Amino acid sequence: MASDPSARADASDSAIDSVSVLSEDSRRRMFAFIRRARRAVTRDEAAASVGISRKLAAFHLDKLVDAGLLRARYETPGGIRKVGRQPKVYEPTDAQITVSIPDRRHELLADLLLDAVLTQGADENATQAAMRSAGRRGRQLGEAARDRTRPGRLGPERGLTVCERLLDRYGYEPVRESPTELRLRNCPFHPLAAKATELVCGMNRSFLAGYLQGLEVGGVQAVLAPEPGECCVRLGTGDADRDDETAQDR
Repeated sequence: MASDPSARADASDSAIDSVSVLSEDSRRRMFAFIRRARRAVTRDEAAASVGISRKLAAFHLDKLVDAGLLRARYETPGGIRKVGRQPKVYEPTDAQITVSIPDRRHELLADLLLDAVLTQGADENATQAAMRSAGRRGRQLGEAARDRTRPGRLGPERGLTVCERLLDRYGYEPVRESPTELRLRNCPFHPLAAKATELVCGMNRSFLAGYLQGLEVGGVQAVLAPEPGECCVRLGTGDADRDDETAQDR
C-alpha cells in the first residue's frame, strides 16, 4: 500500500485522464503499436501504423505524452548520425492504468496479507498475523499524518474530519451521519470481503482502528457494523458527545 494517500488520489485521477485520452481511436491504436514495437518509434512510423498524416499523428502523440502514457526524446533511429535535427521518437512509460468505479483497493489487501505472511511470528496464526499487519499499517499512516499536519489535540468531531480525508482517498466514500459518527458507503475490498468476510472485515477494522490510534483521535472507535452494500466498519463514539477540544478552548 502506498504510504501517501494524496499520491494514490493523484494516481486515480491520472488513470481516469489516461482512459479519456485513449478513447480516441487513432490515438489508442498508435499507443498499442508503440507498446508492441519494443523500441522508440518515430512520428512517421506512428502515423503510418494507423494511416493518418504526420501532423495529425504528432498531435495525438503529444496528447499521449501529456497523459504520461508515452515519453518523447530526440534520437536518430538505428543510432546512425545524420546532418540536421534528430527526429522526435516515442516510447511507452511504465504507467499502469487501473480504473474502478466504485473504488477497489485489492492491492492494499494483498500487500497487507503479504506482510502478514513474511512477518508471522511463531506464537500467532495466519489470521492473527493479518490483523496485526493491518493494524500496524493503519497506525503508521496515522502517525505520518499527525507528524505532517500537527493537528494538536483531536476530539471526536475534529478527529473524524481529519479521518474523512484519508477515507475518501482510499475509496471508502465516508458520510457524516452525525458530528460524532462516520459511515462508510463503499467497501474498497469488495467482492473479496464476501468470500472471506471474517478475515477481510477484521483486517479492515484493525487497519482503521490503527489509523485512529496513530492519529491520536480521542473518544472514537472503529466498530464492525455491517450494512448491505456498504463497508462493514463505522467510526464513531456511540453517543452524541461534543468534541472535547471545544471545552479546552473555552
